[in-house]
Amino acid sequence: MATAYEKFNLHTTPEKFYIEACDDGSNDVLSIDRVSTEMILTVRKDIPPHAVTRPICGIMGTIRLVAGTYLIVITKKKKVGDLLGHAVWKAMDFDVISYKKTVLHLTDNQMQDNKAFLSMINSVLLTDGFYFATDYDLTHTLQRLANTSPEFQEMSLLERADQRFVWNGHLLREFMPQPELHRFAYPVVHGFIIMKSCCINGKIFDWNIISRRSCFRAGVRYYVRGIDSEGHAANFVETEQIVQYSGGKASFVQTRGSIPFYWSQRPNLKYKPKPQISKTIDHLDGFQRHFDSQIIIYGKQVILNLIDQKGSEKQLEQAFDKMVSSLGNGMVKYIAFDFHKECSRMRWHRLQILVDMVTEMQDEYGYFLVDVDGNVLVQQEGMFRSNCMDCLDRTNVIQSLLARRSLQSQLERLGVLHMGQRIEDQADFEKIYKNAWADNANACAKQYAGTGALKTDFTRTGKRTQWGLVMDGWNSMIRYYKNNFSDGFRQDSIDLFLGNYAIDEADMTTPLHETKDWKFLTLPIIMVVAFSMCIICLLMAGDTWTETLAYVLFWGTASFVTAGVILFNGREFVDAPKLVQKEKMD
Repeated sequence: MATAYEKFNLHTTPEKFYIEACDDGSNDVLSIDRVSTEMILTVRKDIPPHAVTRPICGIMGTIRLVAGTYLIVITKKKKVGDLLGHAVWKAMDFDVISYKKTVLHLTDNQMQDNKAFLSMINSVLLTDGFYFATDYDLTHTLQRLANTSPEFQEMSLLERADQRFVWNGHLLREFMPQPELHRFAYPVVHGFIIMKSCCINGKIFDWNIISRRSCFRAGVRYYVRGIDSEGHAANFVETEQIVQYSGGKASFVQTRGSIPFYWSQRPNLKYKPKPQISKTIDHLDGFQRHFDSQIIIYGKQVILNLIDQKGSEKQLEQAFDKMVSSLGNGMVKYIAFDFHKECSRMRWHRLQILVDMVTEMQDEYGYFLVDVDGNVLVQQEGMFRSNCMDCLDRTNVIQSLLARRSLQSQLERLGVLHMGQRIEDQADFEKIYKNAWADNANACAKQYAGTGALKTDFTRTGKRTQWGLVMDGWNSMIRYYKNNFSDGFRQDSIDLFLGNYAIDEADMTTPLHETKDWKFLTLPIIMVVAFSMCIICLLMAGDTWTETLAYVLFWGTASFVTAGVILFNGREFVDAPKLVQKEKMD
């Protein structure tokens, strides 16, 4: 495999950027013209002595904004650990550098728009969870890598990467047509990676979790649900658990993703907006595309649908069940498990019911296992695809239980666990295991919903706690605020970063300047004034109680009616995306 360079110096002059590869024995320099944006390969002696120099950790790519093109570089990284002898890094800090030396050529509106777009790019970069490796392909599972051709093995990291998980794919579009530049860039995945060195029975082994978040139909909680016309599901995450011991290695892969047909749940100021199933689109076509691709990549599919089977979620469960029946594919099995009903009143032991239901299928599908000599002993032949409404909290709890069951068998096969020993009884490792899966839940939740996950007290301790319920309530409040008043900006940021929205420098206008209806400004002011007057009337009583009551009733009624009108027109008051408002948002 053609590995990427690991160390760089960025040399800046008014005319060009020179990115020097500092690996031992390298003389390559990437030269970027700041006017023409041309990229060419040159050598170290071409770097002008007057250039301003600083070290960087890597290149994310380039993006075109209103002021022109910007170079995005990684300025700080932290080592996560080693995977099969290859260093895995987490990108910790970035810099967005303009090709243009000034923005004086822009109008005031353009300058404001450019500032807003820069803020969006930085918003995505500040979202925790960007990882990369310079000599290992993080976008593929161990099993996929083991089943590749010699030609594939010779490809550069950029060429061979699974595009579903390359979050800087749009940023690297200028690099892709030029193979000679591929060593200067690498695919960056978004999600969560944890690597731990563990010990059971005096035997030291490496245990890892890698969650890869798909960049197809990516977005935030309420604005991106269901699937698109290509069958890509919202919040799709591939999670691989890897264990290595004494030359042997094993992995178990699961997926999560939004219910794969056309539905939406737009914010409207209500705590839990009612989901809407589209009545105008052929659901089966996209549904079939989704599962056809899943079967090609992963094999047999077992759907674990964890949503409620009553209330507003009931229609989705019934539609999902009906869709699987209409698909008529023996490779796809459907299991509905009402998580909240089964585990109500702290009955978390009832999760074992679902684990027992799928035990036979999990044993049949197996996992990927390679011996010390590199011989593939077992391949994973099927996939558990879990979902709840958000594919976060309930989903992560179930995935951690299935992963533990797989790990039990893997550690026995690798010779770490003795026959009859259980992972649950290994106190030190069990603590590491639970905390890692809870951290995985938090990472995925922050990226999609904007807050840490719920129910992580169960994942960390194996039981529900009163403090865990309090924290769930707090996180739910933060989610409510973000989903209604800041997620439009977050969605625009992701769409801009991934290239779903492209800026045209010739177009003087952008969708950012959207005039709000009069109700947006007037009604909240009326409600606040009316509520304030109601409080004042209560605190400063009139001459008679009837007079005070009349004032309180008047202002109280005014604030109550205004609040009702605002709730009725809730969609007009939330922070909605402005850049992409096509089928993704409907």
